[in-house]
Amino acid sequence: APRHGCVNVHASLLPRWRGAAPIQAAILAGDEVTGVCTQRMEEGLDTGPVYLERRTPLGPHETAGALHDRLAALSAEVAVATLEVLVDATPVPQDEAQATWAPKIDKADGRITWAASAAESDRRVRAMTPWPGGHVETAAGVLKLLEVAPVPGEGAPGTLLSLDPLTVACGRDALALHTVQAPGRKPVPGDAYARGAHLELGGVL
Repeated sequence: APRHGCVNVHASLLPRWRGAAPIQAAILAGDEVTGVCTQRMEEGLDTGPVYLERRTPLGPHETAGALHDRLAALSAEVAVATLEVLVDATPVPQDEAQATWAPKIDKADGRITWAASAAESDRRVRAMTPWPGGHVETAAGVLKLLEVAPVPGEGAPGTLLSLDPLTVACGRDALALHTVQAPGRKPVPGDAYARGAHLELGGVL
């Protein structure tokens, strides 16, 4: 076994978001700060004591893909810094009472339900970009939601409140669908999709 143990770089501020999908979990939860840390590996998953961490604000419009790239750069910095102090450093045990879990993401996690609040749906779309992608089930098939934004609005969940911009009522507020992608088609602005799909104001998506 290595004399100083094995070191792992994790894309969250442990013990928050142990597991396979910490980046997506942080966005879904609406965390305002995230980061990376180095830990000494133990038998448990992401339970080892922490050497160093680097914090960074999580932007309100940031996708999982964009955050991944930022954290990758931070990870390189913290990995080098950890190796420089590894021999003399004493890692700090994690507080089990503060531990949260970030399970593996699958395709079903990208499904948007209009009963959820617009803010929740916005976070889900961003957390699932680029994979598996946010999507809704429509009569014409699965519609991918590429760029969305929560906006004021009121109506039964799923109701079309506007066609330009394409806006759908949610459980709370509404979601503007700025860029969408129909099955087998290229991404288009939401209003262009509405025209092509012959959507009607007051209808249900």
